[in-house]
Amino acid sequence: MKLDHATIVTGDLEGARRFLCSVVGLSEGPRPPFGVSGYWLYANGQPVIHLIEAAAASSGKPVPPRIDHIGLRLNSLQEWSQSLDRIRLSGVHYGLNEVPLAGERQLFVAMASGVVIELVTNQQSVIP
Repeated sequence: MKLDHATIVTGDLEGARRFLCSVVGLSEGPRPPFGVSGYWLYANGQPVIHLIEAAAASSGKPVPPRIDHIGLRLNSLQEWSQSLDRIRLSGVHYGLNEVPLAGERQLFVAMASGVVIELVTNQQSVIP
């Protein structure tokens, strides 16, 4: 298991993209067509920051940026199966998602504090 990415939700998508590319040195790269605007920003060929546009607040006030979730990459069927077994045994609610264009499977689970952890793996790793 290794740290894969962090997802940042922001009301200033373009400003965040400009900052992370021009100041931090990340580069914009391919991103699957999710149902929300955003960018995947790459370092050394890997998407390490996922930017997502925040929905406007009903109050009309700007939405403060936040880290939405942390993604951890699992590298084998064994890691995926063990993680899924532990989560199921814990009784914690989780969600599964497939991203066909990226060839990946995702599992999202929230800690009691509300912090969301994504476990992600290549589809071939989880299909025997």
